[in-house]
Amino acid sequence: MTTENQQQPTDTASGSSSVTFINIFEIAPEDVDAFAEKWEQRAAIMSKKPGFIDTRLHRAQSPDGRFQLVNVAHWESQEAWEAASADPKFANPANAARDSKETPVTATPGLYDVVVRFP
Repeated sequence: MTTENQQQPTDTASGSSSVTFINIFEIAPEDVDAFAEKWEQRAAIMSKKPGFIDTRLHRAQSPDGRFQLVNVAHWESQEAWEAASADPKFANPANAARDSKETPVTATPGLYDVVVRFP
């Protein structure tokens, strides 16, 4: 890896580095549609928060995959993501989804910085 390929995305308005939030979900294939519908409602809440850039929920093409859903979201900063995710309007439904007996899911969230970027 060469240093010329290493770039941090920046918010051109403030010059600060953005962060990528990635959350992978272990969930039964038959529960994906119900979970995704509720995820979309939570994503709508987050999309209105300061610092939100974008988000995408990806579905595995094979029902045999360990991780049936992967969420990738971009935020202007870690602080913006932390503030948004602490809001009870988001946190309460997110916790309920995680603890649901109807659609059991194991989430593995984390914040990431870009190490290498190609156009």
